[in-house]
Amino acid sequence: MEKELPKIDLPEDWIAGTDISKDLLSLYTNFPVRLKCEMFVLCMDGDVEASVNLNEIHVKGHSLVTLTPGSIFQIKKVEGDLKIYVLGFSSNYIEQNTHSHFLLDTIYHTLGRPVCELDEKGTQIAEKYFQLMIEMFENIPGTSKKEFAPNVYADIHKGIFILYQRMSNETHSTSKGETICRNFAQLVMQNYQKIRNVAWYAEKLGISHAHLCTIVKQITGSTCVDIISSMVIMDAKSQLKSTRLSIQEISDSLNFANVSFFGKYFKRNVGMSPLEYRNKG
Repeated sequence: MEKELPKIDLPEDWIAGTDISKDLLSLYTNFPVRLKCEMFVLCMDGDVEASVNLNEIHVKGHSLVTLTPGSIFQIKKVEGDLKIYVLGFSSNYIEQNTHSHFLLDTIYHTLGRPVCELDEKGTQIAEKYFQLMIEMFENIPGTSKKEFAPNVYADIHKGIFILYQRMSNETHSTSKGETICRNFAQLVMQNYQKIRNVAWYAEKLGISHAHLCTIVKQITGSTCVDIISSMVIMDAKSQLKSTRLSIQEISDSLNFANVSFFGKYFKRNVGMSPLEYRNKG
């Protein structure tokens, strides 16, 4: 059994569609899940409140959402008549794809801000693009569909890069502090299961412990410890509610020295023991 968050992946190299309903999204309101795949979501109508990693997001009409592999998300509330387009790539395709620099660029530009608000013209262009991808996906034979994947992958990532670059230019250039925060958050996403020592992250980023703590607090309003703890607790909660793993196994998966220490850590952050949380309705 896996000792991690429940994971979502895609059965094909890439998919495109509109079959995202309120009922489907409501399946993910009870606990967070982790994406193995990469998803691009265009919302034309409806209203969705969710969390992506450490960020609360609000998705409404004219919103483009980028969910990179490894992202942890949870739906909070869904309202209105949804009209949502989706384009996604499986973890298998991403791992075999030689154009990984596209993904790295996308992760860097969208980390901490997965939602891009489009203007009227941008929304029209995006909708036409998603409609074209859906038509291709539904009508091209399977073998040819695989041949199209590299072009679709490159095109959507280039488009996302341009959108976020334009968004940055219209608001403000990314400061050195914001870059540090984004890099810190990315490191936490990759390492929180094993490392909770802030000094380790500071060393990886090439800055002092004090400087990292000051910058992160100034820009995010949260401490480094809070950010790391949020990821650990989010993972622990999901395992407690969605798996049959023992408390000991969950503790081990998150690299705690022993189950007693895990229990104290969980209770300090949640207000109840892991077992109480699991048994809570």
